[in-house]
Amino acid sequence: MRRYSRKTFSFIIFVVMASFLLSGCTLIFQKGRRVDVEKISKLKSELSDLEKAKQELEERLKQEIGDKQVKVEMLSKGLVITFVAEVLFDSGKADLKSESLMTLEKVAGVLNTTVKDLSVGVEGHTDNQPIKYSKWKSNWELSTARALSVLHYLSDEKQVSPERLSATGYGEFKPVSSNDTVQGKQRNRRVEIVILPPTTKKGR
Repeated sequence: MRRYSRKTFSFIIFVVMASFLLSGCTLIFQKGRRVDVEKISKLKSELSDLEKAKQELEERLKQEIGDKQVKVEMLSKGLVITFVAEVLFDSGKADLKSESLMTLEKVAGVLNTTVKDLSVGVEGHTDNQPIKYSKWKSNWELSTARALSVLHYLSDEKQVSPERLSATGYGEFKPVSSNDTVQGKQRNRRVEIVILPPTTKKGR
């Protein structure tokens, strides 16, 4: 029977154990990698729908974007279509202007096709000017009523599934600019239609 020195025997044991461990790690890594690839592939597909919707909206709303009435951008919360409030509503009002309906119709077209399975949030925002000469108790009520007007138009007139829709009024409390200037106030008076990523649930 062949005899090995203690040093040689220890080296053989080390090689055997290393091979075993590396084999096990490889299996675990490969299994994990397959799962990761599937997740990444699904995520890419989901993101590609939002990116495609962004491109379509930019094309459909080219005039409005050029006139700085509408902005389309990808943010952490989803694909956001921002309307300057004056484009949709008269001052202190929550009834949609008739001339704004064609613009909203362009958005509805994308909601009902490219991203027809995704949830949509409508968010109303105001500047910090206190309510004085209208029926609203505060900017919360005004911003909520405006969000609901857009929601009802999308649902009732353009058949966007109501299960996909939600409306929120933030009043003056989520400004995107300083209220110290006329331009800043105008930027803060806005309605945002947010196409939510597939992993985001309404009301969560």
